[in-house]
Amino acid sequence: MSSEPNDPIAVRLRAAERIAREAGEVAMAFFEARATLEIAEKGSQDRVSEADRRVERLIRDAVAAAFPDDAFMGEEYGVAAGQSPYLWVVDPIDGTSPFLAGLADWCISIAVAVDGEPVLGVIHAPRHGETFVAARGRGGSVNGRPLGMDVGRGLGGGMFAFGGSLRCDAAATGGLVTRLMQNGGVAYHNGSGAMMLAYVADGRLVGYYDEKINAWDCFAGMVLVAEAGGTVRFGGPDRLEKGGALLAGTPPAFAAAEALVG
Repeated sequence: MSSEPNDPIAVRLRAAERIAREAGEVAMAFFEARATLEIAEKGSQDRVSEADRRVERLIRDAVAAAFPDDAFMGEEYGVAAGQSPYLWVVDPIDGTSPFLAGLADWCISIAVAVDGEPVLGVIHAPRHGETFVAARGRGGSVNGRPLGMDVGRGLGGGMFAFGGSLRCDAAATGGLVTRLMQNGGVAYHNGSGAMMLAYVADGRLVGYYDEKINAWDCFAGMVLVAEAGGTVRFGGPDRLEKGGALLAGTPPAFAAAEALVG
């Protein structure tokens, strides 16, 4: 990746990785004390803890200090307008349910977008000790090694992830899993859309479909998948505000899954 000192993408990518690691340390402290956390219900099976809010404030403050003209969109506190072309799109803890349950599948997801398109992404998974980074046109890596997608693997060549939140239609999700298995696929779900996208980018999954996902859950992972050689599609013109359907995968798995998602 470019290391030019005045390259705005490289500068923000380095900052995003640093901020994600700092946020991860704070999130880990909350994780280890999760039995004492204050938890609120945003909806059925949609919870937010003081950890989510504290970590987002840390990230917001760090971005504002380093890039005061940039805009910011976070899951917990919404949008702060900016004067530059850059918009930070952040989920402070993606996978809150696994986090609160003591499972490892949660992460900090930080993306930067220009004109509504994500141009860089960082996904930091503290419990796994992994940091995924990528910038558009500059490649991607995990813990310093190149992402490991096998772009020739098809639907039957590995596990395929699906979104399973209550925002999705239960019958449609069940139908997708049925069709997937009937076509030689193996279904996978871990409760974090950002992590599942990172796993697609690194070749651990061949693809991922989510009927309803938000931009802060997937913008960072979209950059990872694209830079690994995969194909990704998300939402429509209002996807930043309203989210939408996401499909990502190796080129052959993506093509095969298009016929299954309906």
